[in-house]
Amino acid sequence: MNVGIIGSGTMGSGIAQVAATSGCKVKLYDTNQAALDKAKAALEKILNRLIEKGRIDEAEKKRIQNNIQYVDSLKNLSDANLTIEAIVENIEIKKKVFSELESYVSEDCIIASNTSSLSIASIAASLKNPKRCVGIHFFNPAPLMKLVEVIPAIQTSYETLEKAIDTIASWKKTVAVAKDTPGFIVNRVARPFYGEALRIYEEGLADFATIDHSLKTLGGFRMGPFELMDFIGNDVNYTVTETVFTAFYFDPRYKPAFTQKRFAEAGYLGRKSGIGYYEYDENGNKVEGDDVALRSVEGSLAQQIFDRVLVMLINEAADALFLNIASAEDIDNAMTKGVNYPKGLLAWADEKGIDWCVKKIDELYNEYHEDRYRCSPLLRKMNRENKTFF
Repeated sequence: MNVGIIGSGTMGSGIAQVAATSGCKVKLYDTNQAALDKAKAALEKILNRLIEKGRIDEAEKKRIQNNIQYVDSLKNLSDANLTIEAIVENIEIKKKVFSELESYVSEDCIIASNTSSLSIASIAASLKNPKRCVGIHFFNPAPLMKLVEVIPAIQTSYETLEKAIDTIASWKKTVAVAKDTPGFIVNRVARPFYGEALRIYEEGLADFATIDHSLKTLGGFRMGPFELMDFIGNDVNYTVTETVFTAFYFDPRYKPAFTQKRFAEAGYLGRKSGIGYYEYDENGNKVEGDDVALRSVEGSLAQQIFDRVLVMLINEAADALFLNIASAEDIDNAMTKGVNYPKGLLAWADEKGIDWCVKKIDELYNEYHEDRYRCSPLLRKMNRENKTFF
């Protein structure tokens, strides 16, 4: 298969590596020759590291490298069977690129976007043949993360969807099919991990380190929400939240936090700027001393923090299932393989008990009387009928 990747940044380069490793002939396109040179050098470094770890040998390195050609004209993608766009999250720019690309590729070439939250239907509308368009959303770093969300637009043909699923599965990725709604699965369901943690901080209940500690210690999350926001970048994470909030007609469940907005405005972006919710050294490692206050954290406070964030995540996952965004299996796979959650949220709900979930979310609503804390109708129905997700 001939694959064209548009955009040679971290994500585009990562997708190119995945496709090339699977035996595809890849053309990685960018308008900037310096960016292409940087991508080529980065791949060399990554492959050398894999050799050092014993994951591949020199022959495999050469095979992967020979499968990737670096090009600076969209016309060079004319022989592609599949193209995946991984450029800036600006819908007008994407539409312009897609419209031009369509004039060069064959009629049966699939044109896909790696967008994390923009409307696939809107992007597809820029094409003369929108049936060929589909969302194929990888997670960073693409070579390591197992999950890929495949998102059909209302225009997407069944044939296009099936080809996309089969192709991504052949690249040894776990496919989760999602409805074309803001944030798809992961970026929708994960919002409370950040949003509720920020809300807890803004209420003065706990500091960043205490909240992170609670989620990691009691929940088994690899990173706390503030560590993860620093890793992603407060500018990027805030923009996604704002995009989802706006796209959902300002549903209060997705309301951004002023704390994160101010941190982004101050340039406190996290690891990439050296300071965010924590301080980092020149190698991106967290400066010691941030966790000193944790020695005096009470177990009841940690439990309160964990329970509150967890039930909000479960409620969001349940609502995604209620609104047919994806199947229960795909929702749980998305969260464990897309953002490394320790358990699928719906399976977690079964473990905690649906009655526990309804009680906890109702307690929050009764305290705040905000629509942010409305219980998913599916959870309420399942509780009445004494059902579980699995």
